[in-house]
Amino acid sequence: MNAVPTISALARLCGQQLGAADRSAQELELSAEAQAILVTACKRGLLEIKGTNKEFESPQRLLAVYVEKDNDSHVMFRSRSEPEITIRFLDGFCELCRAGLVIHQCAAEFSLTRHGFQVGRELDEAAIAETLELGIPV
Repeated sequence: MNAVPTISALARLCGQQLGAADRSAQELELSAEAQAILVTACKRGLLEIKGTNKEFESPQRLLAVYVEKDNDSHVMFRSRSEPEITIRFLDGFCELCRAGLVIHQCAAEFSLTRHGFQVGRELDEAAIAETLELGIPV
């Protein structure tokens, strides 16, 4: 899938925030989707933006956020039937980029920053439990 313009824009957004002042989780106004991505990622810190143009249904072709939980398991923040959910999580990923909590590594791969790990560990998982449940193990 050719998502180069979107991935480049996200990478640029991350780059603009390098060296930004660190703020605590309480100071950041992150959506529940951004928090869910951050909490899920704070163990390994590895994220990827993926999409495909081979699916028949259009909601399944949307770009989505994938988080590596373990060496061989990921969580996909995508809804196969409700495009708005997928878009909300992609927007949450943008929030993390703007807040300096994510840095671009290469191609479609991103990682948490040192501050991203810290903020992710400060967040209250119980407060976003319903949003966390939208993540699909893959």
